[in-house]
Amino acid sequence: MKLFGYYRSSTSFRLRIALQLKGLEYENVPVNLLKSEQKGDAFSSRNPFASVPMLEAGGRDRAQSMALIEWLDEAYPAHPLLPADIEERYTARELAYAIATELHAPLNLPVLQYLKNEYGKSQEEIGEWYRHWLAKTLDPVEKRLAQLGTGDFLFDKPGLFEVVLMPQMYNARRFDFDFSAKPHMTRIETACLSLEPFQRAHPDNQTDNPE
Repeated sequence: MKLFGYYRSSTSFRLRIALQLKGLEYENVPVNLLKSEQKGDAFSSRNPFASVPMLEAGGRDRAQSMALIEWLDEAYPAHPLLPADIEERYTARELAYAIATELHAPLNLPVLQYLKNEYGKSQEEIGEWYRHWLAKTLDPVEKRLAQLGTGDFLFDKPGLFEVVLMPQMYNARRFDFDFSAKPHMTRIETACLSLEPFQRAHPDNQTDNPE
């Protein structure tokens, strides 16, 4: 497998965590979003979405992180990311898709660049935009976690929800989002960061991280 992604992309981060949790080997192929490499013909001819991540697997190029995560779980059933119980699967999807569908679109790089370049918004104003939309979704996610009475993870081990949550929390902290009123979320974050799969997938540990 070859994973085409960017070290700080939340969707690329998702795929790295999923691959690590499932114990699947892959080659990391950096795509520099700041240089718009994803829009070049060499990449966009293979992935019409011109976005990361893209996974080359089984002789096919596959895109869209959430579809990829579920494909991985079906194609490689060992170490499942979704629980066996149908109600628990629903809960994992409810929380994961709340983050993936409500937050990625308004908070991704092209939108932030558009706010800056087309509307002349300052970095401070962009930060306010970012934190507003984070709160709109993460506040109810935290309330749901409180209702469920979670421990270190949503269920007995990290899965789909943690795969989606951790990259969003990483990006939220870059924009100084306040997690002080989110003990369930931060407890899950601490537990995940103690595990090798999350450490290996972390942006700080990627070869294309310039720092």
